[in-house]
Amino acid sequence: MGLRLSLPTQRDEDFGLAQRCVAGDRLAHRELFHAHRRRVHTTLYRMVGSNASMDDLLQETFLNVFRSLGTYRGDALLSTWIDRCAVRVAYAHIAQRKPRPHALELVSEIAARDPSAEQRAMAREAARHVYAVLDGMDPKQRTAFTLHAIDGRSLSEVAELMDASVVATQTRVWRARRALSERAGKDSVLVEFVSGKGRRYGRQGD
Repeated sequence: MGLRLSLPTQRDEDFGLAQRCVAGDRLAHRELFHAHRRRVHTTLYRMVGSNASMDDLLQETFLNVFRSLGTYRGDALLSTWIDRCAVRVAYAHIAQRKPRPHALELVSEIAARDPSAEQRAMAREAARHVYAVLDGMDPKQRTAFTLHAIDGRSLSEVAELMDASVVATQTRVWRARRALSERAGKDSVLVEFVSGKGRRYGRQGD
């Protein structure tokens, strides 16, 4: 019988790339950054709700990634490992900042593909109201909600990214949604989001 050659898995390739980065391979650094930059930017944007600090947050995320790559053992996909770094950076940013009014630029991408100007305007306004409510939430509730309801990740994936149980994550999402629902009773602009169309708005702009 001939030898059966096993093809490298994604985790094998991820670990190899990480090891090249740790060894100081500048091409590997660029490869990792360009492979993951867009996804990380999108995750940060949806969690924070604004591009105002995005360059700093993106830089901080990848600095943390490259500083800690030596601890990566390939137990998870590199994309998941990097996303954890992004979530920690965004969470710290959210936890330390004060609530502030949102300008319309914060949702400039969310409705970019809506066919009509009226729909774009409605989506921008709804998202602006949503993030105004999120600004007053507990950071853990906000993080769980934005990752699940706006970024479209499963509860189990959000739990993994936040180092929390699925039950705790589900509770945080539920409490955040309840807060939005309560505000929707006094804010007609939030009604469409709370009724289930929020994820459609959040997923656009990829």
